[in-house]
Amino acid sequence: MTLDQLEIGKTAKITAVGGEGALRLRLLDMGIIPNTEVRITKIAPMGDPIELYIRGYSLTIRLDDAKQISVATGKEADNR
Repeated sequence: MTLDQLEIGKTAKITAVGGEGALRLRLLDMGIIPNTEVRITKIAPMGDPIELYIRGYSLTIRLDDAKQISVATGKEADNR
C-alpha cells in the first residue's frame, strides 16, 4: 500500500521511497526513509495535502508525493 491510502490516525512503517532524482532526495532529506514509523494526522478539506507525524515532528506533503512512498501496517510491518 502507499502512504496516500493510509487512514487518519493509523501508524505504518515505511518500506520504500520511490520517485526519481530531486523528488526522492527531498523525501529522504525530510526523514522519510525505510523502516521509519509514520502516522497521518490530518488531511486537507479537498484531500491535498496531508500532514504526517514522523520522527517527532509534523510534516505536510502533497498527495502526489505520498503516492511514491510504500508503507506496511500491522503484522506485515512487524515482519520487515
